[in-house]
Amino acid sequence: MPVSPKTPPVAKTAEGEDRKVGVELEFAGLSVEQTVDLMLDAFGGEAEKVDAHRTILRHEEWGEVTVELDLQYVHGNSSEEDGADGSNSLFKDFELPDDWRGPLGDALTGLVPVEIVFPPIPWSRLGELDKVFALLRRHGALGTRESAFYAFGLHLNVEVATGAPEEILHVLQAYLLLSEHLRDAVAVDITRRILPHTAAFPESYARKVLSPDYPAVLETMIDDYLHMNPTRNRELDMLPLFTHLAPERVHSQIKDVLIKPRPTYHYRLPNADLGDPDWSAVTEWNRWVAVEELAADPERLGAAIASFRAAREVGFPTRLRRLFGVE
Repeated sequence: MPVSPKTPPVAKTAEGEDRKVGVELEFAGLSVEQTVDLMLDAFGGEAEKVDAHRTILRHEEWGEVTVELDLQYVHGNSSEEDGADGSNSLFKDFELPDDWRGPLGDALTGLVPVEIVFPPIPWSRLGELDKVFALLRRHGALGTRESAFYAFGLHLNVEVATGAPEEILHVLQAYLLLSEHLRDAVAVDITRRILPHTAAFPESYARKVLSPDYPAVLETMIDDYLHMNPTRNRELDMLPLFTHLAPERVHSQIKDVLIKPRPTYHYRLPNADLGDPDWSAVTEWNRWVAVEELAADPERLGAAIASFRAAREVGFPTRLRRLFGVE
């Protein structure tokens, strides 16, 4: 039975519109061309083939949808600004003749996931993507649990409510507090746990940000984040948001061209559970809303922070913290 998207504590922007969510879905079992043909036949629209393994679908309902092989190298240097995940950035410093890129993508299709990148849509309409997921499932799309090698994910790019430092800090604190709960709820695939793309935040970073006197100062939050998380490979990637708010500050310390400035929380933790017919983007959105609900409740957030710190002091005495190198 379809699940309705939960209403977040702050449902609308200052302009009175529903906050938006961008969705990225990775899967195997279908090529880019097959995926595009299926979507055109089912939903209509127009297709623009950018290269052998990237096509843009323009759809009246969703806007511009990108369907591509999730490997930057097969798209050439023009894709550097477009990579959503960046897991393939190992190749960004290499050059390959253009006429090799298509055959390379052909050879790697099935090993490298196809990715559909939906443009931001109102959170209240996330359920509309269920018909796309169902279409893919019916025609053989394979999700995370269909193979030990499929470390595929579903990413949500959740538009910030206000972008104020207080909001950002409280959401980050709430996420740190709920991280283990979310990992259990998502049941993060073992391969995805091993690979770095959804790495948990270091304990030392969590303890710093969950300090009772940690300031809601954007510059401090950015500097601490860059010092202790100089990577996009985090379960909640804050770099797009921080780059949107302070591009020079971020770029002075991280040169990764795949960091795209966006006024969003880039939530990378969920599996792509296409094998489960009851799973959808709404499933993961509703889990995310629990983070925002905690962030929006100062009394409950403060109590959770106090419990976190008390548990760390009682359960991990100073001598043991030093013994195990936990800062």
